Amino acid sequence: MGGDENLLRVLIAEDSEDDALLIVRELRRGGYRPSMRRVDSAEEMEEALRQQQWDLIITDHNMPSFDSGDALRLAREYDPNVPFILVSGSIGEEIAVDAMKAGAHDYVMKDNLTRLLPAIERELREAENRRAHEEAQARIHHLAYHDALTGLINRAEFERRLEEAVQSAGREGVRHSLLYLDLDQFKLVNDSCGHLAGDEMLRRLGRRLQGAIRESDTLARLGGDEFGVLLMNCAAEQAESIARALLDNLHDYFFVWGDRSFKVGASIGLVEIEGGRDGYSLLSMADMACYAAKDRGRNRYQVYAEGDWELKQRRGEMTWVQRLQRALENDSLELFWQPVRSLREELVHYEVLLRMRKEDGTLVTPDRFIPAAERYNLMPEVDRWVIRNAFDRVRGNGLLKGEEMLFLNLSGTSLSDQGLREFIGERLAETGLSPSRIGFEITETAAIADFDCARDLIQTLRGFGCKVALDDFGTGMSSFSYLKSLSVDFIKIDGSFVRRMEEEAVDRAIVEAINNIAHISGIRTIAEFVENEAVMRRLREIGVDYAQGWAVARPAPMPSGPN
Repeated sequence: MGGDENLLRVLIAEDSEDDALLIVRELRRGGYRPSMRRVDSAEEMEEALRQQQWDLIITDHNMPSFDSGDALRLAREYDPNVPFILVSGSIGEEIAVDAMKAGAHDYVMKDNLTRLLPAIERELREAENRRAHEEAQARIHHLAYHDALTGLINRAEFERRLEEAVQSAGREGVRHSLLYLDLDQFKLVNDSCGHLAGDEMLRRLGRRLQGAIRESDTLARLGGDEFGVLLMNCAAEQAESIARALLDNLHDYFFVWGDRSFKVGASIGLVEIEGGRDGYSLLSMADMACYAAKDRGRNRYQVYAEGDWELKQRRGEMTWVQRLQRALENDSLELFWQPVRSLREELVHYEVLLRMRKEDGTLVTPDRFIPAAERYNLMPEVDRWVIRNAFDRVRGNGLLKGEEMLFLNLSGTSLSDQGLREFIGERLAETGLSPSRIGFEITETAAIADFDCARDLIQTLRGFGCKVALDDFGTGMSSFSYLKSLSVDFIKIDGSFVRRMEEEAVDRAIVEAINNIAHISGIRTIAEFVENEAVMRRLREIGVDYAQGWAVARPAPMPSGPN
């Protein structure tokens, strides 16, 4: 041991200075550098506990006006995780057992101090484990209400607070407002510098936006590059001033990543909260107004007006719907795929990804057109197109070798589509593909939102012989309780935990916990968004089965002709 690693801050409750020095000598023999304070009364111990942190507390049992029970009570009030060890020459077995039941971690007789060092080393390890467990539990609880990336309130908690504001507006007649903020050109950062840059930009902007609103307001990350602001006791006129201030704040900011610099802008939709409306409708209105602000040139705000901006929103969405319908009719959607590499053996699976090619030849990622497809119930048709074309390519071109598998995503709206299940069964029969080579991915949030349909669909797919993966696992924070009921073959650990597991010990602990529980349940694990070799090595150490991300390979067009 060397450096600060062997420094040990030890508080000794002992009326005999000689006995305390014997304990210190034992600690030094074990390689520790003890920084010791001796106390022999409750008042002195309370003062010592207030003044600094302690790594270890050792106490005698009997002192003139103070005993181990008093010391234990004070120590547990201070921090129940700090190792507490009785070292006494007069303690009986009954007293020792009572002390252990009350929270002491061990006891050692003064005539057998050879037991002291092993007991201390063991309890220091256990204390560290307890602290790590408590931090992980606190992190999991925090994530139930906060966004894992930015630390801001998450969408679910924001919607709950929005509903409270609606009730307040209706019951008390007060005026509140809602802002829906969407960053402009955020995709440019992700595409040119990677997801790590995009994530860091979101974190910085979250902090910047938080500093620009009132303490009474609520800022949340709603998803992707979208933020919500709940302005309490704030009429629309005052909310407009806040929206302008937010835009000015962002306008003065440049995001710098390496040698690249990006101008930051945003579009904001504003709606005044009225009683009688529900939170979902208000969010939809604010989203419509935000879309109108983008349509009018970006970096501006727009107040929602009934009938006006709704038409604009629908017209904008219908543009994507019409493009998507043409692409489906003309078979002009594009299939990409990305390897999912085993971390234990030479085996690669592939996930099929979807793109749309616009009239000018540029490719559009699904986050642009899928929301409109979901709103206008086009996703079952999109899922069918992907399944049909992916099956044909695999059958006709021999794309899969050995035990390789192909994973295809199913949208949340397809979970209850009985016709889709029949379609999958028919396509498997027509193509003659081995069902064991085909896997389907369902997001955890979609599965939890429509649990019964998800469970029935999973049973049907596994009945065909296909594999099933639960995607974005961990984001729902109620995930573990569903594993027993959802019989899946793989879980994909959400990338928000994987990306920073080298820097964040709690994220690493969550990945380990998910991996361990999955393996206990007989489920294989896939880590998403693996973007560097350091994370890849750590995943191997943990025992994760597969990795997917830029450190493995970037998405590429899926071959359409013979290999």
